[in-house]
Amino acid sequence: MPLVAFPLPPRLRRRRGVLAVASVLALSAVLAALPLVRTAMGDARLRAADRTLTVATWNMCGVRQWGCADTGSAAAKRRAVERLVDDGADVVLLQEACATHAESVRRALGGSWRLSFRPYTWRDSAGRTGTVRCEGRGQGIAGLALLSARPLSSVRSVPSLQPEVGLRRGILCATVAAVGVRVCNAHLSVPGGDRAHPGREYRDDQLEALIAAVPQRRTVFGGDFNVNPPGRRNPSSWVWPSAAYRAYRECDQASATDRSGRPTHVSGHKLDYLFTGLPRSGCAVRETGVSDHRALLIGVDTG
Repeated sequence: MPLVAFPLPPRLRRRRGVLAVASVLALSAVLAALPLVRTAMGDARLRAADRTLTVATWNMCGVRQWGCADTGSAAAKRRAVERLVDDGADVVLLQEACATHAESVRRALGGSWRLSFRPYTWRDSAGRTGTVRCEGRGQGIAGLALLSARPLSSVRSVPSLQPEVGLRRGILCATVAAVGVRVCNAHLSVPGGDRAHPGREYRDDQLEALIAAVPQRRTVFGGDFNVNPPGRRNPSSWVWPSAAYRAYRECDQASATDRSGRPTHVSGHKLDYLFTGLPRSGCAVRETGVSDHRALLIGVDTG
């Protein structure tokens, strides 16, 4: 039997018409709001992405005469830095870099990337100080490099106690202006590094200088510290300032009391660090295949 449509009374027709109009208007409002909701969600994701800063540190073993002749070509090391950037790094702290090579890395990353470079120096027994030339034609001088995808401000070297005779490494800091985060790249001395006073320890003073140079919270600092984490099995634990793990958290630190971390050197030791006072969103150790050090990456929420 076919369905029969009964005509509605006039009053109900008017009411149905009002309801229909109201329904259409309500639906239109919902449909109109959907792009706004999607846009708001997209904006939220973009804001979250803008708040995240990823910093990498890597001793690239680029100075051939320092036992790095067989660790890979300059081009291979450049590609390793590019892979760190592909992994999300906004800032890359490099140790044992050559100036010419560091500039070629910056060019490969693109025109928006900035480079700051601090040379290592050598002081001889007569008190003369000079830079260290990288072995190989056109490689330039050896030093620390700081690469950033965002503009840098307040770039400066941090004074620290260094060997009287021998290699003087150093500390280089800058502010990532867009997020107001201070980043510092440090390469500490090795035990016995002072040719005039082999028994002198410098890492404690250098760590103190590094921590004194960074703000309490809005910072990421690290590099190659040439020391194991503090602990009962480390006779050099005393060089660590208590503030390092108390006021900050290290990339690979699992808890407030943890002082461990995955190895970053081929010897099986953890020598490379990234500390922050900001909330951490991730930590990764990357094998590059072209250095005796692995790379370390930390993600932080800049708020």
